[in-house]
Amino acid sequence: MKTKKRALIIGITGQDGSYLAELLLEKGYEVHGMIRRSSSFNTERLEKIYQDPHTDNKNLILHYGDLSDSNSILRVIKLSNPEEVYNLGAQSHVRVSFDIPEYTANVDALGTLRMLDVIKEANPKIKFYQAGSSEMFGKVSEVPQSEKTPFNPQSPYGCAKVFSHMICNNYRDSYGMFICNGILFNHESPRRGRTFVTKKIVEGLADIKLGKKEKIFLGNLEAKRDWGYAKDYVEAMWLMLQQDTPDDYVISTGETHTVREFVEEAASLVGYKIVWRGEGLNEEGIDEKSGKVLVSIDPTYYRPSEVDILLGDSTKAKEKLNWDTNIKFKDLVVLMMKEEFEDRGISSKDYLV
Repeated sequence: MKTKKRALIIGITGQDGSYLAELLLEKGYEVHGMIRRSSSFNTERLEKIYQDPHTDNKNLILHYGDLSDSNSILRVIKLSNPEEVYNLGAQSHVRVSFDIPEYTANVDALGTLRMLDVIKEANPKIKFYQAGSSEMFGKVSEVPQSEKTPFNPQSPYGCAKVFSHMICNNYRDSYGMFICNGILFNHESPRRGRTFVTKKIVEGLADIKLGKKEKIFLGNLEAKRDWGYAKDYVEAMWLMLQQDTPDDYVISTGETHTVREFVEEAASLVGYKIVWRGEGLNEEGIDEKSGKVLVSIDPTYYRPSEVDILLGDSTKAKEKLNWDTNIKFKDLVVLMMKEEFEDRGISSKDYLV
C-alpha cells in the first residue's frame, strides 16, 4: 500500500492555510498544521475539513507551536515528520506592522530562520515553501514587478519578508536545501480577515444594504493593487514544491486596480452607484440615488510610508509551473460579495443586482 505524502502547514488557520489544506487533502496528503494556543477557537476556516481527533484514519492533524519558539517548532517537525513544509505563518497586516514592528520582525523574519535551522538539523531533505509578498517591492523601481525587480520595502512587514526571502536563498545555496520563495501579490477570498481592506469593503457594504451600518471608513483610495483569488494562489505554492529544482516565483494576475475601483465595483453589485465629493481626508463616497454618504476617510488607516502601485509579472510561473489564475478582479469582487451574504445565511439573489 502506497504511503501518503505528509505536509506541514504553518499558519493553517489563516485564509491561505485553509485553502492549501483543502487542496492537499484532495491530493491525498496527510496534512499537519501548526497553530498557536488561544483561549478562543481560531479554527473556523477549517470547520469543513477538520476531523474529530478520536476517529481513525484522520488526515488532518493539528499541533500547538509558535514561530517565536524554536523548541516548539522542533517538536512539531518531529511529530509530523513532513516531506513538505509550507510556511504561511506571519503577522500579516501591513498597517499593523508599524504599530508592532518588533513582534512582526520576530515572527515574520526570525520565525522563518528558526524554521530553516530546525529543518536543516532535523531533516534537510524536507522541501520548504516560504510565503513572500509583493510588499517586498515597496516603492517600486519598475512596473510590472518580476523576480528580478529589486526589493524596496516600505513597512516593517515588508522588511521582515525581505529578510525571510534572503535567508531562504542563503540556506538554499549554502546547504543545498529545497527551498522556494513565492512572491505572492494581493490575494483575497471570502475567508479574508475582517481587518483587510477588501473584506472590510465587502462586509461594510453588506451591512449598509441590510441596514446594520450607515457607512464604512477607509484609508488611501488611490493605492493600486494586483488582486487575485487565494484559492488559485495556493495551487501555485504546491506546484513550486513539485518541481525538480527549487526556485523563486512571482504569482499575480497582471492587473492593477485602485481601492476606489474595488469600492465602486462592490457597491454596484448591491445597487449603489458611488459618486465622489471632496478631496483628501475630506473625500466622501455618496450613493447617487439616495444622496447618503456610504464611504468616509479615516486617517488612522493610512500607512506612515505608502506603497503606491503593485503589479506583478508572473510569466515565469506560467511557463515553468504551467500555472495561471482562473479568477481576476471583477469575478473576485462578485465572489466575495455573493459569499458575504451566503455566509450569513441570506440568499445573495435577494440583494445582488
